Amino acid sequence: MLESVLAIVAGLLVGSFLNVCIYRMPRDLSVVRPRSFCPACEHPIAWYDNIPLVSYFLLRRRCRHCGELIPARYLIVEILTAVLFFLIVNALGLTGASARLCLLIALLVGLTFADLEARILPDEFTLGGTAAGLLLSYFVPVDDIMAHIFLPAFGFKLGPHWLSAAESVLGAAVPAGCLWLGGFLFEKIRHKEGLGLGDVKMMAMFGAFLGLRATLLTLILGSVAGSIIGLIYIRATKQDASSYELPFGTFLGFAGIFVALMGEKVIRWYVGML
Repeated sequence: MLESVLAIVAGLLVGSFLNVCIYRMPRDLSVVRPRSFCPACEHPIAWYDNIPLVSYFLLRRRCRHCGELIPARYLIVEILTAVLFFLIVNALGLTGASARLCLLIALLVGLTFADLEARILPDEFTLGGTAAGLLLSYFVPVDDIMAHIFLPAFGFKLGPHWLSAAESVLGAAVPAGCLWLGGFLFEKIRHKEGLGLGDVKMMAMFGAFLGLRATLLTLILGSVAGSIIGLIYIRATKQDASSYELPFGTFLGFAGIFVALMGEKVIRWYVGML
């Protein structure tokens, strides 16, 4: 019970900080200074108006000073992060594995909403997250089998810590490399950018945390969801399909969250069907 409460509180606090990052990072603003302010009137927000979840309702969704509506994204990010942290800790307890997974989830939530709102995937999340995932892989095992299969076949004999690190490197390099190659070929053939490097770096980050199989599953689910939902949205709003910028990182983010929580069960189900 105590672990679950701590997870929810931590999720709300992290979600509140993610909201700062989602607004400021795409605008190249510091996430440390100045203190929190209203985006509309730029008036500093007092601490009692900045309590996660609670202040949103106490203020009736409006800035105390200018009366501007507070975007619903602030509430959604805080609740979503808290719920996901709760699910992770409830399943894994307060362990190294749950801490690493919560970090990944926080990065994915931040990237998902930053791309949805500003069409930007901040390097602080993608590159910083990749470095964190690679580092943590030595201490917290990456639950994958690809390096365990291929490295011994080529004569490499590594201990468990380095095998885990190899799974992380493989998970970061292969999907990101394939995604970059696809975007590169599209640009050469169609003479326009079809994929931003942010998506490539995002997949490298995800792979560094969860390995190759989970990242490939995320790519598949994100691509299918993006194609279907994106096409429906473009048709419904009568957008120009040739020029509309689809927030692919948002679909990858939601797919990544699903895979981080349920991916292993999906992979086992699929293998069992073969």
